[in-house]
Amino acid sequence: MPTFRSRLMRRPALALLAAACLAGPALAQGEFPNKPVNVFTPFPPGSGPDALLRAITDKLGQKWKQPVLVQNRPGAGGFVVFEATRRLPADGYTLVQLDSEQLVALPLLYKSRNFQTLEVYDPVASLYNTPFLVTVPTASPWKSVGDLVAAAKAQPGKVAYGSWGIGSPGHLGGEQLELATGIELQHIPFKDSGQMFTALAGGDIAWALGSIPSSQGVYKAGKVRYLGVAAPKRIPQLPDVPTVAEAGGPKDFAQSSFVVLAAPRGIAPALRAKIAQDVAQVMQDAEIKARMDTFAFEYVNWPPEEIVQQARAKGRMYQKLIERKNITLD
Repeated sequence: MPTFRSRLMRRPALALLAAACLAGPALAQGEFPNKPVNVFTPFPPGSGPDALLRAITDKLGQKWKQPVLVQNRPGAGGFVVFEATRRLPADGYTLVQLDSEQLVALPLLYKSRNFQTLEVYDPVASLYNTPFLVTVPTASPWKSVGDLVAAAKAQPGKVAYGSWGIGSPGHLGGEQLELATGIELQHIPFKDSGQMFTALAGGDIAWALGSIPSSQGVYKAGKVRYLGVAAPKRIPQLPDVPTVAEAGGPKDFAQSSFVVLAAPRGIAPALRAKIAQDVAQVMQDAEIKARMDTFAFEYVNWPPEEIVQQARAKGRMYQKLIERKNITLD
């Protein structure tokens, strides 16, 4: 049995051990990263989100003096990237680029999988918000969103719009327009936005929602026009394009998608704060700002708690739209 004196002698040693344990996370934070960081994305190579992510990771690599590698895992609406990352350590060396639909719409569309993105990943850093525009073929007779709504009211279920998949922002935006105006539209999903815009330019569908990066090819070729931006205010890249409300559409109609970096659940708060701070600094880089302006991406600097709040709010809207027509991908 240890003597009273031996117990006293052990106390300084125990105190030093406790101090070392408390300092451990801070030391680990200061050392991060000491090896390559992988950033997984569900978006395919060459897409707008992928292109900007590569610019951001290049800047992070310079700042961290370690390679920051983009790992593309497209497919199944995001479940391919989920399966590749959900069980990896929450040590900051695995980050995942996710949009708001992967955060909150997929769990509603794949109910049988019983998968809640926000219970598997911790938001780490917000990146940007993407506005969408109501787009029509150049030859369309419609000059405004009000014309589109009037045509749909005159022909219930006949006016067709396209999207890049069931449950995509383009699809749910159309559902939102139906709900806001009382019209009935015909939804035609495509494999991706490129296929959709080819169909739109050819007049196979009447209209679609699209971002500037996804639509700029056919727009610059003069094959499509923008009737309105689905946002509360006009965007500086297209100052002559009115908001949907200004163009005769429903008041306060908005459809956008925000993009964040997340980590497998359980990342240490101090490490998460460091990564978020470094990402925020990179997002202020002149080259990144220029790339963002080109894409009409709007930088948002939300703490993790606000990312969750924004996601939950969007999820409530999507739940209403999805349950209204029992939309499912199961």
